[in-house]
Amino acid sequence: MARDLPLLLLDVDGVLNPFAGDQCPVSYQEFQFFPGEAPVRLCPAHADWLRDLGERFEMVWATGWGAEANRLLAPVLRLPQLPVISLPSGPFEPREKVPAVAAYVGSRPVAWIDDALTTEARAWAEARAAPTLLVDIDPAEGLSLAVVRRLLAWSQGLPNPTDSPRRRQQG
Repeated sequence: MARDLPLLLLDVDGVLNPFAGDQCPVSYQEFQFFPGEAPVRLCPAHADWLRDLGERFEMVWATGWGAEANRLLAPVLRLPQLPVISLPSGPFEPREKVPAVAAYVGSRPVAWIDDALTTEARAWAEARAAPTLLVDIDPAEGLSLAVVRRLLAWSQGLPNPTDSPRRRQQG
C-alpha cells in the first residue's frame, strides 16, 4: 500500500532539529547524540504529527544523517525504520541532494520539506510532471503544525491511485 501513497522527504537539521536558534525552543528537548557537538533539539509533539503524516505519505529520510536518523531519531520520535535516500558522504552542498532525490522519487508524487531548498531543487520540482510540493522550513523554528496541516491538505488534493480514471471523473 505504501507505494500508492505520495512520498514525504524529511530532512533533519533545520526541520526536526531547529539548530539555528540561539536557544532551545520551548517544548523541545536537547539530546547529546554526538559528544563534543551541539545538542540535537527534538520536539515530542513531532511524534504525533509524523504519525499523522505517515497515514497519508510514505515517509523517507532525505538527510545527511543517513541511517543514523533511524538509529537515533526514530526511537525518540516513535517512528518505524524509514527508507533512507543515499546522499553524498561527508559534508556536501545542499544542491547535491537533488540528483539523489530525483533518482529515488522517480515519477511518484512527492512533498519535500527542508531548510535548504536550492535553485536546483526548485528547477527539478518545476520540471516534474508528477505533483510536487517543496516546503521551506526556517531552521531556527523547525517543523510547525501549520506545515503539517499544509502537507495533509496537499495530500488530500491528490488523485487516489486506486481509483479508475472514470471513477475520478465522477467524484
